Amino acid sequence: MFSKWDNRTIALAGVLQAAALVEKLATTGYLQKEEFRTCVESLLEQNPESTLATYGGELSRLETGFKTIIDALGGARKESAQQCLRYMLAIMHLQQKLAGRNDMLAVIGTRLGQANQQARHFEATHDNVISNLADLYSDTISTFRFRIHVRGEATYLQQQRIANQVRTLLFSGIRSAMLWHQLGGRRWHILFYRKHLVSHAEKLLREARLPL
Repeated sequence: MFSKWDNRTIALAGVLQAAALVEKLATTGYLQKEEFRTCVESLLEQNPESTLATYGGELSRLETGFKTIIDALGGARKESAQQCLRYMLAIMHLQQKLAGRNDMLAVIGTRLGQANQQARHFEATHDNVISNLADLYSDTISTFRFRIHVRGEATYLQQQRIANQVRTLLFSGIRSAMLWHQLGGRRWHILFYRKHLVSHAEKLLREARLPL
């Protein structure tokens, strides 16, 4: 159904949807629940049947991700788009660090399985599940020397609930970056295939019957 570049664009939309939600949450304290749910469920989905199945099987669930690809890679000058691009590159860097740590990946796999069970009792976006995922991020990925510096309002970022949501979103972004890499996507593609990725994002938005 989808071409190689369609699937890569879907995975990249997962990365950039997480980045866009981090940017919005850090600067406004606001989170759209269904967009957040898509990111969290993609993190908990360990054995998807397809690339799109990682994100609930519906292109519409990645609307923000596709639109952020168009803005961030299409040359939009607005600061939010540029910040999303910075988060995306940082997320991809951490994914590469994580890929070389089989011990850490094993811990993450086990504890994500436990979080998945917890999500079935509550729901994916329940505070208990998000707190659990944020703790897992802190115990593993946050131990790398390289850290993602999230820019925003201290009023929001100092709130534990928002801090947990930010960590969970970054975690989901890394999961999507891993999928992007598994599909053959590379960071240099972002530079040399910008127009190609934007074109595919526009195409997938049309297929989802969503406005560009």
